[in-house]
Amino acid sequence: MSDTPEGNQTENSRPPKRRGGLLRSSAVTGSMTLVSRVLGLARDVVLARMFGPGDGMDAFFLAFKIPNFLRRLFAEGAFNQAFVPVLSEYRSQRAHAQVKELVDSVAGSLSSVLLVLTIVVVLAAPYISIPIAYGFRDNPAKFALFVDMLQITFPYLFLISLTAFASAILNSYDKFAIPALTPALLNIAMIGSAVFLSPYMAQPEVALAWGVLIAGVCQLVFQLPYLARLRLLPLPKLQPKHEGVQRVMKLMIPALFGVSVSQINLLLDAFIASLLVSGSVSWLYFSDRLMELPLGIFGIAIATVVLPSLSRKHAVKSTLEFSAMLDWAFRMVLLIAVPASLALVLLSEPLIITLFQGQNFSVDDVGKVTSSLQAYTLGLLAFMAIKIFAPGYYSRQDTSTPVRIGIIAMVANMVMNILFVFVFDFAHTGLALATSLAAMLNAFLLMRGLMVQGVFKFQAGWGLFLTRLIIANVLMCTFLYLFAGDWERWLEWGTWKRIIEMSILCFGGFLLYGCGLFVTGMRLQHFRGQE
Repeated sequence: MSDTPEGNQTENSRPPKRRGGLLRSSAVTGSMTLVSRVLGLARDVVLARMFGPGDGMDAFFLAFKIPNFLRRLFAEGAFNQAFVPVLSEYRSQRAHAQVKELVDSVAGSLSSVLLVLTIVVVLAAPYISIPIAYGFRDNPAKFALFVDMLQITFPYLFLISLTAFASAILNSYDKFAIPALTPALLNIAMIGSAVFLSPYMAQPEVALAWGVLIAGVCQLVFQLPYLARLRLLPLPKLQPKHEGVQRVMKLMIPALFGVSVSQINLLLDAFIASLLVSGSVSWLYFSDRLMELPLGIFGIAIATVVLPSLSRKHAVKSTLEFSAMLDWAFRMVLLIAVPASLALVLLSEPLIITLFQGQNFSVDDVGKVTSSLQAYTLGLLAFMAIKIFAPGYYSRQDTSTPVRIGIIAMVANMVMNILFVFVFDFAHTGLALATSLAAMLNAFLLMRGLMVQGVFKFQAGWGLFLTRLIIANVLMCTFLYLFAGDWERWLEWGTWKRIIEMSILCFGGFLLYGCGLFVTGMRLQHFRGQE
């Protein structure tokens, strides 16, 4: 009897997926992620309208950013990029029992490191907080609130990293829906905490920190039954000498820096923002969240599907298909990032007014968030491109090249932060602009490196593809520019009037963009990737 969970076929004997498998997988991931992102948007609307920018929200956003930043290192970022290629190779070439042993050994090492780190940070939070929230020290109450929130939210790192570990396993077995849906639980928990728990707190924003911790427990428990169905429910074993663990660690250590440059940049932004006027951290948060909406739904969905596929292509030495898959992913990114960027720039004020403006979110807040949103939007294409070009290295177990590129991008970001904030006095908008320009540099160097290494080249048809893309975007932008009107009019409208007008703009712009692509000859088969 076969030792594989799928039945009698091994990975190598399974028939290849039909053409369009990547598109279908991306669509599944994207649709499930859409649920989570819509709930995330609802969460941000609740936070903006119930609390608004200020000391309490600045403290929470910075406290939540710390475990979230480390989560990208230990979870979706470096760990995922190191673990998935090794797991894919084990799945392709070894028996299920050996795959299970790898999962157990990696779970033991990961959980032990995270547990020790969590205990140390929680106990030492008053001291660790000094360099992180240095700008809050002039306001003792704000600094103390930050310390309390950090102690509550930091254990989320342990929980969400194990959740991401489970997600990596499910994604490697082409089970994309559950991992993509799991983040929705965070949004549900935070909305529930804001609405039902905050009235009972002396400092209402503290309820949000407890919501984060509750969400971490729910997210981990939610995925465990699906791992059990694959017969891969981890039973952690501390076996640091295991061959698979050693390989994952070897790949992960340099990737800890290289793959998470954008997150490090955002953390540096938050630190500098804490030195600026009250509300700066919140303004950056709300603008970043709006920019993350298309990135999270589409960019990460494509990257999530592409990484295991690229790893398998490399495992069977299929260089031509490897290059073709990267080309397909880059075209998909352009089809999404370009119109999303243009729409966010043209509709920034009306969108922010519709979502956030209210009693606790002033017209001044609208202007502050708009400026940083437009600056972030300049880098949206680059942020998405990094999501697909970085796996082009990690799927081939090459971590040194992205590290070198990451160092260059981070140094550039730090220099631009200083120039834009302290020399040119762009305030928080300078931080967003520096992050976007650094991402552009990062993406360009990653792409150029893949081309120099001979594993990526542009496929035929790019001239026609770009022509179609330009025509469709011109149609969309013309419509949005003519019908959006003066943003100050939106301040005079009620909530439902704003929602209806924004819905018309979004639907009309999307329809014209799609029609532009169709009329110029783009069809469904052009969106399909070859698995």
